[in-house]
Amino acid sequence: MPNELLPCVEVPPPGPVNSAVIWLHGLGADGHDFEPIVPHLGLGGDHGVRFVFPHAPRRAVTINMGLIMPAWYDIRELDLRREHDERGVRESVEQVRALVAHEHERGLPFDRIVLAGFSQGGAIALYVALRYPETLAGIMALSCYLISEHSLENERHTANQSTPIFQAHGTEDPMVALARGSEARDRLQELGYAVEWKSYPMGHEVHPDQIRDIGAWLKLRLSGASPGRPSV
Repeated sequence: MPNELLPCVEVPPPGPVNSAVIWLHGLGADGHDFEPIVPHLGLGGDHGVRFVFPHAPRRAVTINMGLIMPAWYDIRELDLRREHDERGVRESVEQVRALVAHEHERGLPFDRIVLAGFSQGGAIALYVALRYPETLAGIMALSCYLISEHSLENERHTANQSTPIFQAHGTEDPMVALARGSEARDRLQELGYAVEWKSYPMGHEVHPDQIRDIGAWLKLRLSGASPGRPSV
């Protein structure tokens, strides 16, 4: 586990914390990217959800001429099917696992924690959650794809075999083609995962209808108080 946690933007609930959403941004963005969405999710004035938006480490990104930017791993090919940066993926996986463990240490049962992400953040969220040895509340995969798919069947953990997955994609996405998202959906369903799939008339972005659907899904996943000790 990394010695230091990734820096994060946190949006606390209006009252006591009884659950958390760890939400990973996409390439070149930062933890502030999805922060403005929280008030529009319609969770209600008494929701107990703490939103945690980590900043990805800065690294050189090959497809962007080697420029240094926030990234969960290097991207070397535009088709996103091959040449995954396995070292970068492993580093980010350990950092995200540390964030999940931190929320647990703060008092939340693992099954009150949702792991979410957009684009390559969504790819990391899927990677971590499907292999995580404790049952999570849910997995949210937005405009993303599977990485290290060749190892998933052998490395996946039974703890999250039944964990609900909300997967969404834009029909006009120029960055991560709709086909990559639907291929990930089909593979997950082949492996027996419960995937709720939504597509929206948008590019590589977030749609108002999608925000509404995310809020409804989170309310379903995180309704009720935590049975664990009070969180801080």
